[in-house]
Formats: sequence, C-alpha cells, structure tokens
Amino acid sequence: MTATTPTPGTVLLAGATGDLGGRILRNLVALGATVRVLTRQKTGITQIAQLRAQGAEVIQADYDDADGLRRACTGVDCVVSAINGVGSAIIGAQSRLLAAAAAVGVPRFIPSDFSVDYRGIRPRSNRNLQLRRDFAQELDATEIRATSILNGAFTDMLSGQAPMILFSRRRVLYWSDPDQVLDFTTKDDTATYTAAAALDERAPRVLQIAGDQVTARTLAATMTELTGTQFRLLYAGSVGSLTTMSRAVRALAPASNEPFPPWQGMQYFASMFSGDANLRYTNNDRYGSREWMTARDVLAEHRQLS
Repeated sequence: MTATTPTPGTVLLAGATGDLGGRILRNLVALGATVRVLTRQKTGITQIAQLRAQGAEVIQADYDDADGLRRACTGVDCVVSAINGVGSAIIGAQSRLLAAAAAVGVPRFIPSDFSVDYRGIRPRSNRNLQLRRDFAQELDATEIRATSILNGAFTDMLSGQAPMILFSRRRVLYWSDPDQVLDFTTKDDTATYTAAAALDERAPRVLQIAGDQVTARTLAATMTELTGTQFRLLYAGSVGSLTTMSRAVRALAPASNEPFPPWQGMQYFASMFSGDANLRYTNNDRYGSREWMTARDVLAEHRQLS
C-alpha cells in the first residue's frame, strides 16, 4: 500500500500541556503544521511562553466559554483533542469543544480516545472506555469527519505504572490465558502517528496501531532474556474474577475523579485479557514504514534506568 503523505494545515490542539498532548504538539510542528494551542485562562505565563517557544499560537479560553471556543476553532482544518480525565473532561469539556468546532464548520476532529478498541467491550464494563464510546456517539451525530486513534495500551505503562510485571518478584501476572494477545504502543509513537493523521484529509473514521503485540508468556521470556534471571508466569485468576474484584473495590473506594484509580486498572486488564478490546487490524504503515518501539525496547530502557 502506498503511504499517505500528510499535508501541512492549521490544527487546533487541546490538552497540549499534558503528557501526550505535549508530544503531539512537537510532532505537529515538526511536520510543518500551523498549530494553535487551546489553554485555559488560568494557564501560567511560563507555560504559555514554553508553548510559544515551540512554535504554537496560544489561544486562552475556558471550556465554559462558548464564544472563546468558537474563536479558537475558526479557520482550522482539524481539531485534535488530547484532553485527559473522566466524565467532566471527556464528555463535558470535549463535548463543548466539539460543539464549537461544529458551529464554525471545522471539517475534521480527532477525539481523545488513544485506547484499546472500546467498541467491543460490554456496555458499562469499563468506565474510561465507556466514556469514549459515549462521546463517539455525540461525534458521529455531527457533520464533522472524525478519526479515532486506537493504539491499545501505552507500552510505557509496562515499566511500572501497570502492575503486570512484578519486577522484584520476577513474575508476570495474567488472567485466564497467558497467551492472550495484548496490543501496546508507546506514547511517542502514538503522538507521531496522531500528528500525521491530523494532517491527513482522507483519514478514515478509525485508525488502529500497535507498536507491539505481546502475551504474558512472551513478556516473561523477554524479562528473562533481559535480566538473565527466570521470570515466571503467575496466574491471578479468571477475567470474571477480576471483573468482580474491580466492582467490589470500586464500591468500597471513595468517589474519585482520577483517570486511573486501582479499580479502573482492573477494568482495563479485564477488557484486554478477555479479548473484547483487541485491535481488529492495524494501519501502522499508513504514513510510511518506520521502526516502532517494542515492549522489549521499553523494558530494556527501564532496566538501564533502574
């Protein structure tokens, strides 16, 4: 398949002060895009100066400022949302940004999905993925052409944020099946791809990418190879038991606006190990052949830094 060459245009980026958003900004600038960054009124002078130093035009408007959002969206070719959070962000702020984009005729919108394939999960089985599915319904009800980037889980999380690899105990956890395929892509690779998709006028409704596809068994073998010490598989229960545990922990935990409280991590693992959230195909080469960072690369780097 012939690679698609992105054409520089004007992009409004929301969430550029976040981790993934900052990476997307750098890639958009590198591709020659004209980038507007949407920031809240309370954003500090130093942070604004840093954004401008990267080559972005900074537009300050709060998400309850409909006029300000419409001004920010006027004249852009694509809105990219890297807004992070729960309902108030994914449904609340992002919905208001979408309404502004639709009102001024923005042709394209990339929502803050950046996840496994939420379309296959059971309804209400995963809070964060359900929020993305609910927003997708709002987005598809507009005339804007949308492109969702589905990248699996972030590979970066394997270095400790996602407690699947127990480094000190030399174990790799799994639920139900140690050979269940799991999709992973690093934040850097996701950001690079998203920037190219933002400048791709022909991008389809969904683009799926996987920097690596691994299993618990192959992760154990990788860790054994990297450390010279045997890493063994550790059965943590069935997917059903994990789902039940996540419900119990959520019921007992205080209400949280954090994107990833412990029970949400359990829901994510349940979605992945059940196979419900697997990517169905990948579009890795749409913007040319390139080296993707693998799980082994991430774990090797983590070992060097430890």
